[in-house]
Amino acid sequence: MTSNTATAGPVASAMSAGMTFMMAAACGLIVANLYYAQPLAGPIAAAIGLPASATGLIVTLTQIGYGLGLLLIVPLGDLVENRRLIITMVAAATVALIAAGLSETPGPFLAASLAIGLASTAVQMIVPFAASLAPDAMRGRVVGNVMSGLMVGIMMARPVASVIARFSSWHLVFFLSAGVMILVGLALAFVLPARMPQTKLSYGALLASMSRLYATQPVLRRRAFYQACQFSSFSLFWTVTPLVLAGPGFGLSQAGIALFALAGVAGAIASPIAGRLADRDLSRPATVFGILSVAAAYLISHMAPEGSTAALVILTAAAILLDFGVTMTLVIGQRAIFGLGADLRSRLNGLFMATFFVGGALGSAIGAWAFTQGGWMLASSIGLALPVVALLYFLTEKRA
Repeated sequence: MTSNTATAGPVASAMSAGMTFMMAAACGLIVANLYYAQPLAGPIAAAIGLPASATGLIVTLTQIGYGLGLLLIVPLGDLVENRRLIITMVAAATVALIAAGLSETPGPFLAASLAIGLASTAVQMIVPFAASLAPDAMRGRVVGNVMSGLMVGIMMARPVASVIARFSSWHLVFFLSAGVMILVGLALAFVLPARMPQTKLSYGALLASMSRLYATQPVLRRRAFYQACQFSSFSLFWTVTPLVLAGPGFGLSQAGIALFALAGVAGAIASPIAGRLADRDLSRPATVFGILSVAAAYLISHMAPEGSTAALVILTAAAILLDFGVTMTLVIGQRAIFGLGADLRSRLNGLFMATFFVGGALGSAIGAWAFTQGGWMLASSIGLALPVVALLYFLTEKRA
């Protein structure tokens, strides 16, 4: 019997509520490392002597590292014993965070930023690991629950970093996160079962196989495209709305904007809902609902005059609705690709995430440009067009 079969034996006990919670918490705490520096980029650049024109590198290099890790490191989950791989990446993240906190010049800090991005891809090893441990009938639910932790981590990272830096310094943000990573690594070493994949390819052959997977798996291509549109719209929204809220219409402080961002965390409730719908073979209507939720978020944002209390309330509701829709299609997409083969899950997940990660990067860039050219009206129009494109493409999908 293969080790996949051997792994299936302890699945029922391994995927307890406690195990699922631990994996969800680990995902949230690890992925937060990607976002701590975003609201602190200005103070960090000033402290390490980085020119203002190059401040964007602080965030960009972390994102580049993450993108490279999705394509070059995450696929190792199909080749290397999973628990050891995940703990190694968490340890690497710990070292990179300490290095960032100790940095006093641009070179070391930027190198640490790249390493933080690479090491934080551990989250995309945990998710397919969870899917492999879960029985088929519960896979969507387990993936949804784990992804809820990841989405909470994404949304909480920026306001948490802002609060810590406000009362202490940006150095402490990285040191505290390093301490958290040590605890996460120890917890995962204690609770995760061993899982040895059956793939016998060399590392080079493993990477080469990814292009064939992309070419031969239409479910992967479609789901990655839907999510690229969704995540591009998500990134555009969260790039532009802080600018809108800080502008003359609303005039919110950074603390007010942080509170607004916290409201988006409520959208993470979509993760377990989406997983359960997928397990009940309701992926198609759930996908449509998720896409339409993102489109509706932009439409309702124009229902009240800018700067009014009603407009702020509606924009907050739009943030929750948008996050709900993006999370819904993300979990549905992962549930779909994880069903394509147990021995392919890490590579499939790396390709899926890398594709829509590019969409997110484009959304941020386009959003900043659109806001300077035409304000919220132009930016929101583009944000609305993206889920519409995803929906039109989805309507060409044939039923299984």
